[in-house]
Amino acid sequence: MHPKVWLSIFLLAVSTWGLPLRPAADTKPPEMAPDTEVGMASFYGARFHRLRTASGERFDMRRLTAAHRTLPFGTRVRVTNLRNGRSAVVHINDRGPFVKGRVIDLSLAAARQLRMVQRGAERVRVEVLSSAVADQRPSLSSG
Repeated sequence: MHPKVWLSIFLLAVSTWGLPLRPAADTKPPEMAPDTEVGMASFYGARFHRLRTASGERFDMRRLTAAHRTLPFGTRVRVTNLRNGRSAVVHINDRGPFVKGRVIDLSLAAARQLRMVQRGAERVRVEVLSSAVADQRPSLSSG
């Protein structure tokens, strides 16, 4: 083998000496804000259009609304589709979803904005932006 090749190998070995091959064991992924959750979202549309929601509003599939199990009615949340990065700001006006493993049900308009109508359900991040209850910070935990 040519001496320059040996020198290159030696210099490469010395320059990387002591660098870890993998992250340290105590390295954690970044934590999410307390008012953020990740999970599956689905949507509902024409079948429920104009029916009353749990908040008393009439459901309008053309508006940016959503159903959540615990957030107060009127809470505004940003929902981001983790597959394509698209997001929509919706307000909570209903209760649900009632399908195991889902964290939020979106209106048809919100599902279109997130480009999830074809798939039916997508993995999303839900971030609380504001609450209708001024003196109470909404929580995504169910307790």
